[in-house]
Amino acid sequence: MDGRIKAVFGNMVVAQVNGRVVKNAVGHCLRSDGAKLLCEAIRIRGKSVDLQIFEETRGLRVGDPVEFAEDMLSATLGPGLLGQVFDGLQNPLPQLAEKAGFFLKPGTYVEALNTEKTWDWTPSAKAGDQAKAGDVLGSVPESIFNHQITVPFSWTGEFTIDSVTEAGAYPVTHEVALLTDSTGKKIPVTMQQTWPVKRPLAVAKRRLLPTDPMVTCVRIVDSLFPVVRGGTYCIPGPFGAGKTVLQQITSRYAEVDIVIITACGERAGEVVDTIREFPELQDPKTGRSLMERTIIICNTSAMPVAAREASVYTGVTLAEYYRQLGLNVLLLADSTSRWAQAMREISGRLEEIPGEEAFPAYLESRIANFYERAGALELNDGRIASVTIGGTVSPAGGNFDEPVTQATLKVVGAFHGLSRARSDARRYPAIDPLDSWSKYRGIIDPDKMEKLKRVLRRGDEVRQMMTVVGEEGTPVEDFAMMLKAEFFDSAYLQQNAFDDVEAATSRDRQCFVFDKVLEVIDAHFGFTSKDEARQVLMKISSLFRDWNYAPWDPSVMPESERQDKDTAIMKMSDDQGIERGDFKTMLAEIDSFIKSKTKGKGQ
Repeated sequence: MDGRIKAVFGNMVVAQVNGRVVKNAVGHCLRSDGAKLLCEAIRIRGKSVDLQIFEETRGLRVGDPVEFAEDMLSATLGPGLLGQVFDGLQNPLPQLAEKAGFFLKPGTYVEALNTEKTWDWTPSAKAGDQAKAGDVLGSVPESIFNHQITVPFSWTGEFTIDSVTEAGAYPVTHEVALLTDSTGKKIPVTMQQTWPVKRPLAVAKRRLLPTDPMVTCVRIVDSLFPVVRGGTYCIPGPFGAGKTVLQQITSRYAEVDIVIITACGERAGEVVDTIREFPELQDPKTGRSLMERTIIICNTSAMPVAAREASVYTGVTLAEYYRQLGLNVLLLADSTSRWAQAMREISGRLEEIPGEEAFPAYLESRIANFYERAGALELNDGRIASVTIGGTVSPAGGNFDEPVTQATLKVVGAFHGLSRARSDARRYPAIDPLDSWSKYRGIIDPDKMEKLKRVLRRGDEVRQMMTVVGEEGTPVEDFAMMLKAEFFDSAYLQQNAFDDVEAATSRDRQCFVFDKVLEVIDAHFGFTSKDEARQVLMKISSLFRDWNYAPWDPSVMPESERQDKDTAIMKMSDDQGIERGDFKTMLAEIDSFIKSKTKGKGQ
């Protein structure tokens, strides 16, 4: 016994200790009924230690014993993580439900990895080789990937491989290699290892500046506000603006290998929908279940608030682990506002001096430390791998000036602000093209991108002017510019997430259609009346919207401009009830109509 409880404040406990305790060390509070509640030391003042409890504290009493360990809160890493649904402490929820029932009991924990399942081990190292942390010893097949087993990342120094286990089927706890350190001590290696979740995992040759675009197949993101592999972005927006749908579309179609979804304090209904839908969704890359390359970390608003912090750090640690295996990983955190609210509650119980809106003064540094764990790395063997972090923010009333949103905007590389007005107008994705921004370079030439952004801004100015002077007081040229901005918005930026073809637009198709949109913007129609301008541009908008539902035909592009990985025609469903045309035929119809209405060249 290391101490005893002397006070309980909600999810925080104050303990009086006898011996040595390390900050951020984990421990257990022992209830009178024998349950052990996991906790973490977050502040030490002499012999008094403040503990945050990751479980419900109901049943704890003053005088109950507390046990401490030297270890920090850690995640278990190894084969078997993909396809799992964990809680914030990395307990697999299906197995936890089998053990404890659907009403989870505090103090009930399950091993993160199945220790009975066997994996087909294939060694790649041999006895006598020199190795260091992160070097590959062998591999096992996991889902659609070859999961590499490495020297544990926490080991330091050079090691000599004494022996490597022969190929065969073994559980994750089986010894696969025996290594000797510089002192002659022999250390066994298994398929699983642990890593502290609050310590960044980056065993690599060097950190790279992220430049490779991460194509999400969402046109407004890829074309105007791009994200890169290893970059960061945030999606703030009011309730009901489409954050969850946008995240699910991104996780399904983005050009990444692994997707990790962290539901941090979200409503149970949304989390349940995600858990139910993902196994039924088909991965467009493999044709198999999307869950085979997905990990869900579930911590709903009904769960203890301290576990929200654990779920965020557990998610990013798992993402960093698969990055160490040479894969490109996308981490979606939904939502960081709930995490910040948990920090505010814990800070209040610690009686710390509050900052703006009672959030702790260290809010910005905590958020920055989280997003800084994203990045692209060159691993020791020369492979390039990345972790991309996308976090949603749920500001009260859609107010982007609140502390969590502002702290996030200071550190992310792209801002996809969702608009209540666009959501109410059924313009999805509801990303506001006038407020959003990105520091990254995407698949569209920056000059072309800036030109169309200027068109959107000018169109908005004319629209606001028309609310004052009316349509009658607006020149035909300005009215036509407003209609062109509306055409670009409705025919390109808006996207139907529930259609198999329209939901995802490949890299090649976006570049091709974007250039065609520019032709319309640059065309000189010579309108003589507003009615003529309205009739022509509404017709063009209608043609483009119908064109969006036609399956992509890469033969329309010159051979030199095609991307091999994007040339496959996306399979469409037969039960959509939509009459789909041929891509080339509809392109010819659009070109013919524009040519018939154009008068000369130039605007």
